[in-house]
Amino acid sequence: MAISLNDIKNKIASTKNTSQITNAMQMVSAAKLGKSEEAARNFQIYTSKVRQLLTDMLHTGTVDQSTNPMLISRPVKKTAYIVITSDRGLVGGYNATILKSMMELLAEYHENQSDYVIISIGGMGADFFKARGIQPVYELRGLADQPSFDEVRKIINKTVEMYQNELFDELYVCYNHHINSLTSQMRVEQMLPIVDLDPNEATEGYSHNFNLECGREAILDQLLPQYAESMIYGAIIDAKTAENAAGMTAMQTATDNAKKVINDLTIQYNRARQAAITQEITEIVAGASALE
Repeated sequence: MAISLNDIKNKIASTKNTSQITNAMQMVSAAKLGKSEEAARNFQIYTSKVRQLLTDMLHTGTVDQSTNPMLISRPVKKTAYIVITSDRGLVGGYNATILKSMMELLAEYHENQSDYVIISIGGMGADFFKARGIQPVYELRGLADQPSFDEVRKIINKTVEMYQNELFDELYVCYNHHINSLTSQMRVEQMLPIVDLDPNEATEGYSHNFNLECGREAILDQLLPQYAESMIYGAIIDAKTAENAAGMTAMQTATDNAKKVINDLTIQYNRARQAAITQEITEIVAGASALE
């Protein structure tokens, strides 16, 4: 059945309204992305300084690393995964990428659910796992687009405490790493035990002759958990940056598609209108010929 001119006009108007909404959402996501990238840069400055301090303290050789539980790789009986997703949709394949990869990872490395626990940051991930019979031991929803450490302090502190209490033996953070506004990369990074600190790593800007009020072991007992917490927080910032980039790209694609639909509908409307005018002229000419 042929579509009337009014129906086409209504579709054009409706699609224009949709494109205005998606265009506005694109601009909002772009603004959020800029703030997230700045927060990520600032965090990198902080974490690099903490890392320099830790490597310097380990470099002296006076610290017995085998006595600190944050540095010891113990036999793995249970693995914990912090999975970072968004709380909403409209972010393209952002959530699908991380969740699909997680299910493949769990199927490959674990025979049953007793071998691992899931800690979910983001409502999409929590709902996804629950729908598949995997109950997260902890979940956090409603994070801000640029979350402060105070917002995530509880879940981060709880995670580190669970590791220290040997409720699990290793911790990985699974998230989408932000590369640029068009590209992100799924990452699975080990956070606990801390295995990536190289005592031989260059520590420019630090002296090996610190005057300390207490022993280095006592300082490390406080500093290593804080370092682990900061790395988890950094992954959350990185994931939020990737989420904002995905949202911006998805809304830009939606806006471009809406413009294409409007263009196609406009052509369809013009053709239908031209056909209607031609039909009217034909009828007028036929009527005039009949009167002669």
